[in-house]
Amino acid sequence: MNSQSIYKVGLVMYALVIGFFGVNHFLNGTGFQNTVPSFIPGGIFWVYLTGAALIAAAISFLTGKLTRAAGLFLAIFLIIIVLTIHLPALMHSTGSPTISIALTNLVNDTGLAGAALMIAGKGN
Repeated sequence: MNSQSIYKVGLVMYALVIGFFGVNHFLNGTGFQNTVPSFIPGGIFWVYLTGAALIAAAISFLTGKLTRAAGLFLAIFLIIIVLTIHLPALMHSTGSPTISIALTNLVNDTGLAGAALMIAGKGN
């Protein structure tokens, strides 16, 4: 398998994960609503908007259309989530299960943002 084929397999896998997260925002919108910071008005609106954005990014990656822009926007979105949701959750966590979940979410979305930047760097 050459490097281009490996990249395409990885891109499809990544797009499926991002698409799953997007669909999950619609299936569990009210659950995600509690994660929207209280200083941001609109609650559930942002959950559905981000779900749609995640699905759009996944479609972009799968179709090869606007992958650079989608990768950049996705990375920015994920870093915003890390800074506004996961980092505050980590700083306010008490006890090891809560700290572990908050830290896992922070590291997970940071890694996903890094992968989105790699896609943007290679995309059109």
